[in-house]
Amino acid sequence: MSSFEAFNNALLRRSPAGRITLRDVIERRAPSFCNADTTVGQDQNVGSATGGEENSPSLSSFISTLVPTLIIAVIFVTLFLILRRRFKRNYQPRTYLGSLREQERTPDLPTGLFNWFSAFNKIPDSYVLNHQSLDGFLLLRYLKVACATCLVGCFITWPVLFPVNATGGAGQKQLDILSFSNITNKNRYYAHVFIAWIFFSFVFYMVARESIYYVNLRQAYLLSPLYASRMSSRTVLFTSVPTEYLNEGILRRMFGKHVKNLWIANDCKEIEELVEERDKVAMKLEVAETKLIKLATANRLKSMKKGRGQGGAVDTTDDTNGESGSFAAKWVPTKKRPTHRLKPIIGKKVDTINWCRSELERLIPKIDALQESYRAGNAKFIPSVFIEFYSQSEAQSAFQSLAHHHALHMSPRFIGVNPEEVIWKNLKINWASRVIRNILTISFVVLLIIFWSIPVGFVGILSNIKSLIGFASWLSWLNDIPSVIFGVVQGLLPTILLAVLMALLPIILRLMAKLGGCPSLSAVELRTQNFYFMFQVIQVFLVTTLTSAASAAVFQIICKPGDAPNLLATNLPKASNFYISYFVLQGLTISSGAVLGIAGLVVGKILSKILDTTPRKQYNRFANLAGLGWGTVFPIYTNLAVIAITYSIIAPLVLGFATIGLYLIYLAYRYNLLFVFNANIDTKGLIYPRALQQTTTGCYLSIICLIGLFGIKAAPGPIVLMIVYLVFVILFHVSLNSALNPLLLYLPKSLEAEEEAILLGIEDGNSAGVTTTTTTTEKGVQASVANNSVDSPTNPKDTMPPAPHKKPNFVSKFLRPDIYTDYQTLRRLVPRGFADIVYDPVVERDAYYHPAIASQTPLLWVPRDEMGVSRQECAHSSKVIPMTDEGAGFNSKGKVVWDEGEGRPPIWTEKIYY
Repeated sequence: MSSFEAFNNALLRRSPAGRITLRDVIERRAPSFCNADTTVGQDQNVGSATGGEENSPSLSSFISTLVPTLIIAVIFVTLFLILRRRFKRNYQPRTYLGSLREQERTPDLPTGLFNWFSAFNKIPDSYVLNHQSLDGFLLLRYLKVACATCLVGCFITWPVLFPVNATGGAGQKQLDILSFSNITNKNRYYAHVFIAWIFFSFVFYMVARESIYYVNLRQAYLLSPLYASRMSSRTVLFTSVPTEYLNEGILRRMFGKHVKNLWIANDCKEIEELVEERDKVAMKLEVAETKLIKLATANRLKSMKKGRGQGGAVDTTDDTNGESGSFAAKWVPTKKRPTHRLKPIIGKKVDTINWCRSELERLIPKIDALQESYRAGNAKFIPSVFIEFYSQSEAQSAFQSLAHHHALHMSPRFIGVNPEEVIWKNLKINWASRVIRNILTISFVVLLIIFWSIPVGFVGILSNIKSLIGFASWLSWLNDIPSVIFGVVQGLLPTILLAVLMALLPIILRLMAKLGGCPSLSAVELRTQNFYFMFQVIQVFLVTTLTSAASAAVFQIICKPGDAPNLLATNLPKASNFYISYFVLQGLTISSGAVLGIAGLVVGKILSKILDTTPRKQYNRFANLAGLGWGTVFPIYTNLAVIAITYSIIAPLVLGFATIGLYLIYLAYRYNLLFVFNANIDTKGLIYPRALQQTTTGCYLSIICLIGLFGIKAAPGPIVLMIVYLVFVILFHVSLNSALNPLLLYLPKSLEAEEEAILLGIEDGNSAGVTTTTTTTEKGVQASVANNSVDSPTNPKDTMPPAPHKKPNFVSKFLRPDIYTDYQTLRRLVPRGFADIVYDPVVERDAYYHPAIASQTPLLWVPRDEMGVSRQECAHSSKVIPMTDEGAGFNSKGKVVWDEGEGRPPIWTEKIYY
């Protein structure tokens, strides 16, 4: 009889009192265990097996994690070093893609296996700021700051706490000897108290310092001519606007003569559906035309092979305006032309090309008329308004003012919203609906986080279903399943289900943010960051830590419940062993996997050959770079920092592995942000101060944990000191936030005036000869913002006035961020002369209209053939919708190809810097 069967039978038996407890079962199965002395202090190895050095498996567990992980990482990095030389599109697309402006590209690297390391190291992180995005630059900075914090934490904690813990006398072994659990003398806890004061104060100083740095960088970035001249910097979005204020005349009277343009949002359901239908039909026509041309080309090639060269000379002098499809008919029988059914299965079968042309002939004029009607204001308004002002200063004044005398009306307000990021469906939400949506979505997320363990637990049960069968006899029928299928159910299925669950979570959280009423994608990312961080801390950290500590002593707790506090106090620090392995796993696998990018390589080189059947699909895959979801990237690494800080005092060894892991992750993201990734969503860096604030969670958790551990150990002195420090930290944190929060949202008038004065000085030529003072700024200030050369001096056209101070030493710069990373210094770091911000009148007119109102009829793009089929099809389809066959064709095997040389085919459109 197995142990699970005995356990099950024991539960079914009844005691004289009519019930049986788990303690009864343990006593029957292992009376010697419960009779054993498990009192903390007498048993020196509580929570682990007894017997010498095997007591603590911490070192062996670490090695068993390190070895296979290191092997995998070495394999991944080796593959990356080899493949990056061959597949430039996958590993260095930002160096040459035609879809990027010259200023957005990164300098090319040498093609050797290792000789590119030096060139890579010379490119400063600020290059990401100047050529990609502020968010990407701040992600790299956060990883560096977290890494530096952990490294300094090692210097603070290790010299004191390692000797104190190692000589604590509790008899722990291997890695556990260096943790809080190895101490028996209460007086030694004072060392932990004062080291905690020093290290946590350093963490809060770093948060304050980086917050000041971000505020100054944000102000320099938003007030720079490059950003201040953008339309979005001068446009304010007002939501929950009362119906009586949805009038252009009233709004212009409210905000005065400073209003330049004004867009009242419309209910665009009708035109949106028509535009979607038009685009769907247009793409259907493009696919059908491409299929027809491919069939004609394939049949011609077959004819040439059969006739040994016959058919090679093709007469393309025929009139392309002849009967539609006459050229194609020479190579493709009528019954082989592309067709489809109007309804699935039972619908009438029609010729796809002719049907699409007739549909477009009906839809396009109707849409054009509706668009003109919407622009004229003949539509139902919804309670949101975009107001563009003549200057950024005037827009800031409107943004900072109270727009309406009723609570929650014309609020919340947003500035700097990119039209491409607007979630138009959410603009119709009024203030009451927004309140209700916020309550419901936040409640759902809280419940989701709390009960997330249920589906994950079910996956865990599947992975151990063999043991479950022994526990629950009614599942014995699973034993009849063939061993191969059973192995899939127990091995592969749980892995797939867990991967699906973790992939669904960010999607669900972003959906909740959208349903909550966020009006833009950047606002969605910021709310998702909060949601995902809560999940990371609660489920990934706290639940894992507590269950790890409890499970290590569960049987002792059951036998002697009175010893539960002491048992948990002993085993909680030991849970850090899991996180030592966790940092090793994260640092090696995430960094190596990120640079290898095997998924993108497989999709780009294998699946694309099956899926990308038209020139448009091929170009889109080639030209569109992967972006990062800031709301789900930052919380993962913020949580790593929180874990390291939380364990910094009770198990300081964690800090060392956190330092290494975070640095490896930093290197991986540095490479990808410079050479691979693009920034599709811009939060203006607001993701960074939130991550800094969330990092302080580690300090609070550690302080509370120490108070609890000191309480369990009955050490009143350390308890009082930690409570006093907790009160101090809370007061400091509240004061810091109250001082900095306004600066995270608004731009000060003083700097607006200062920026105007500086620009006037530059125009007057007062800044000549100042380029030699650039050493006062951070590494990479001299990186060019007008061209691709990293080492070139600042563009003379964008010369800056002298720095306001001499080059400081490291200590001065670190201790006085308000002086040495002030606005005047950091404004030299932000991009200048990056691009000319000039808007076409049509673009400016339609910028903040719903996309359906501004949407133009798409240009169709088909491959050119040698028989003239594509030219005839273009001639006939262009009578209804624009279509071209330039820049695409067929190779010798009849496969569709497009001209990647210039990288700008007919459907390419220049990026608009809104």
